[in-house]
Amino acid sequence: MRRNVPLVPLTPREQLRAGRLPLRLSQLMVGLVLYGVAMGMLVRSTLGLDPWDVFHDGVQKLTGLSFGTVVILTGVAVLAFWVPLRQWPGVGTVANTVVIGLATDATLALLTAPESLLWRWVLLLGGIVVNGAAGAIYIGSQLGPGPRDGLMTGLAQRTGLSIRLVRTSLELTVLAAGWLLGGVVGLGTVLYALLIGPTIQFFLPLVTVDISERAEQLRAQRRGSALESEGEGEDGVGPGPSQEAPGHGEGPARVDDVVDEEDRPACCGQR
Repeated sequence: MRRNVPLVPLTPREQLRAGRLPLRLSQLMVGLVLYGVAMGMLVRSTLGLDPWDVFHDGVQKLTGLSFGTVVILTGVAVLAFWVPLRQWPGVGTVANTVVIGLATDATLALLTAPESLLWRWVLLLGGIVVNGAAGAIYIGSQLGPGPRDGLMTGLAQRTGLSIRLVRTSLELTVLAAGWLLGGVVGLGTVLYALLIGPTIQFFLPLVTVDISERAEQLRAQRRGSALESEGEGEDGVGPGPSQEAPGHGEGPARVDDVVDEEDRPACCGQR
């Protein structure tokens, strides 16, 4: 029977206070390192990359920087767009920006592109599976989304457009830009798009850390503080701002619901 663990919307501070922190931090780092390994495998397959990595590959060829350095710099640049969108990075967001790029460079330094087409396919398919598992592992730590996910959800909130439309538009934009810059587009790009959602959907319920009980206590405290602030405002003291987690609604989403609704959750696989 598959576990039904909720992905809980929390502010960055609440993420750190939601309990089981040593386990969640360890899981976060394992997931991010594996994600970088998967990216290195996909690059060495030379059979096509996912849209963001097509962009990273194109920028690398244009600038001469290492692939991992481009990943890190792109993450930092994307985070700058969080400010006008009123998104707040968590520990996982900051770690995501740095660790994946370093792990990718380390993998590329150790792994060479095989001449055999068979082994290139092994790298491609293995990279997609590892990528999906790694994405589920770090998302399941519930310590904040990656920079690109926050950009996507922030744009959806500010424009009123659906997550699906915003995500598709972003990925098509970076894919086109990367292709124009010389990034590798191939059959692997199509397979990644088709397989990454089901792969994450399979792994996410298995690895999500259950923090729902403590998270509900924190959310109740937040709502109570907001009500007190509103009451003070009515008494002439002045209203206080709501402390609802940026970009999230009131109730926790079940892992299966999140994945099934969008095929790949808003926080999944985008870094």
